[in-house]
Amino acid sequence: MIVRANASALSAFGAVLNSASPPLSAIWAPDNRETTEQFFSHWEQSPSPTAQLKFQTPAGTTVEYLTSICAFSKEGRKWLVLQMLPAGAPPPPPAPNLVEKDPGADVSLIHKQKLDCALQLARTVSLDFNNALTSILGHTSLLLSKAEPGHPWRLSLMEVEKSAARAAEISNELGVFSQQEKQTRRVPPGNLNEVAIRCVEFFKNNQGEKIAWNLNLEKDLFGSRFDEAKLQQALTKILENAVEALNGNGQIAVQTRNVELTTPAQDRNVRLTAGAYVCVEITDNGSGIDPANLPRIFEPFFTTKKPPHRGLGLALVYGIVSNHGGGVAISSEPGAGASARIYLPAEKQLASHRTASDENLHGAESILVVDDETMLLTMAETILVEYGYKVMTANTGQKALALLSRDDVKVDLLVTDLVMPAMGGRELIERARQLQPGMKVLCMSGCVLSPEQQVGIAYLQKPFTSRDLLSKARNALAKN
Repeated sequence: MIVRANASALSAFGAVLNSASPPLSAIWAPDNRETTEQFFSHWEQSPSPTAQLKFQTPAGTTVEYLTSICAFSKEGRKWLVLQMLPAGAPPPPPAPNLVEKDPGADVSLIHKQKLDCALQLARTVSLDFNNALTSILGHTSLLLSKAEPGHPWRLSLMEVEKSAARAAEISNELGVFSQQEKQTRRVPPGNLNEVAIRCVEFFKNNQGEKIAWNLNLEKDLFGSRFDEAKLQQALTKILENAVEALNGNGQIAVQTRNVELTTPAQDRNVRLTAGAYVCVEITDNGSGIDPANLPRIFEPFFTTKKPPHRGLGLALVYGIVSNHGGGVAISSEPGAGASARIYLPAEKQLASHRTASDENLHGAESILVVDDETMLLTMAETILVEYGYKVMTANTGQKALALLSRDDVKVDLLVTDLVMPAMGGRELIERARQLQPGMKVLCMSGCVLSPEQQVGIAYLQKPFTSRDLLSKARNALAKN
């Protein structure tokens, strides 16, 4: 029985796989020399990593696939993963010659099969985990948007949101790792001011009136491509050190600025090539750093602090910034405080700045949300209704089509998950547009789509916050 199929399989055999857990024989071509039962009976006796198999498409044609097969046991049952590569695709490296020459080749083959199964498990875990995190982030960010700055629960909500964002980062990295073809996600240019404000707000709420904060942010800051969760982690580590250096009282200044270099420049240990950068500088008037320790501050496990400090904070900052193609420089004088400067490559275009005043997230349109996870439907409906939208939900593509076919139902925006059982999001979109041609569409997915895969669609990556959902919905509705 087929219990799960990815988006490509649903696209190839969607019309056949509409029923719940259909048998493999539903797409098994008669041209194969054996039935499905005969084939897997022989395969269990003599497992092979690949096989040339033929399958039938909804159009009735037969397509031959080079099929990789790996097996694993779960809940007392045997599960198989079939990875089907179309004819003409490059085959995996041949193994027979290695078996003849190397008695240990069978062990290598077993390891490869275990890795393939682990990758499949990683993909499944990533998708399910992203769904849970989307619900957590959505509800938490909605409550934060409604809580006043001095609300007693605001700090705890920010901690929940920060923890969920960190978990989302890990989940997305797991999803990227599990892909057969590694893809570098090219994120759009972001506004470093927003990350700086977010980090400072957290410490201001936590430290109360003990520390004086001075924010001097460049109004026309260049855009820079960065992973927001990681940059927030780096700035948080630097701010933690600054707060500890003050020992309860003092001043911390946070400044952002544009840096344009026509020739290479040097800032302490950082070598900057000619080009555009954004810089965030964090300065405190604390006790400063001993000059003898300055050359070692980025070394892993080097610390002058008492346990539980492990000396990984600034090493982590250095790794995050370096992986973004930037640099971090720190200068200090004993008794006169310290200054940390993060440089990130920038594009000479102004970064967008999202604020409640320049972005109207409310609406009155009718939205249909489709996802096979009930908790996501509840979260999306709660957020969208709070901002004035009329919302309907469906947990299958078939139920969504039934709603759209009704004469009394007019939907302005369809928000649908791309990967769902029985009927995938792309098939739903195609059939939904036949029923209501003028309807706008917003796709969402826990899978990491490459920029090429996102062309031509409004796309929302799971997990997302309430603002992400509202902003994407508003933009999709505004398109012609």
